[in-house]
Amino acid sequence: MMSCAGCRDGEGFELPFSMAFQPIVDVSRGNVFAYEALVRGVNGEGAGSVLSAVNEANRYAFDQSCRQKAIELASRLRSDRDASLSINFMPNAVYEPRACIRVTLATASRVSFPLNRIIFEFTEAEQVDTNHLLNILRTYKGMGFRTAIDDFGAGHSGLNLLAKFQPDIVKLDMDLIRGIDLDRAKRVVVQHTLAMLADLGVTAVCEGIETPAEMAVLRDLGVALMQGYLFGRPAFEAFSPPTLDLAA
Repeated sequence: MMSCAGCRDGEGFELPFSMAFQPIVDVSRGNVFAYEALVRGVNGEGAGSVLSAVNEANRYAFDQSCRQKAIELASRLRSDRDASLSINFMPNAVYEPRACIRVTLATASRVSFPLNRIIFEFTEAEQVDTNHLLNILRTYKGMGFRTAIDDFGAGHSGLNLLAKFQPDIVKLDMDLIRGIDLDRAKRVVVQHTLAMLADLGVTAVCEGIETPAEMAVLRDLGVALMQGYLFGRPAFEAFSPPTLDLAA
């Protein structure tokens, strides 16, 4: 078992911050599947204004504070009781998953937020010990949370990780999606990635969608879950409905 030095000896995260929420839409059902929580400054400043203050000493406290803030805000904002909450977490800030999840569980219980409506996503571009990451993901899944790999296709270990653990969701990197309507190679790569995920029983989300043409190609490829500026930008401390009429 890894030492919990982070929660015992680490610094607190003193910089105040808040969250913005961006919708992940289900174009097949015409509704919002989930809202992704994205860190912001207290006045809506960009994520960099907060992330620049994160270091090895306060990383644990920051990760814990993000989870708590996202759940508390989402609980107050949830007009759509069926929409899930997607929270980015930092695997290197988790020392022992069952110990480090206690604040999350306590917060969700206090505000009556269902665990099966929480999705924990991480980027596969982050350098992390694979065995440690697998332990986190399996523990979270066993507790009733859903898990997601973000930016799939942008990192160094995506396929190897997918062969060892199948999360509930894989989010395809936006560089694969941008301009897919004009790029045959991207369409081929995405088509076969979607087929692989379907064979593994993993739900695909395509992110970074900015144009109706990109959306149309993805719909033709069978993609239901999409995220991007076409549907809505991150809204500061708000669950904003999609800007595109999904019923059209």
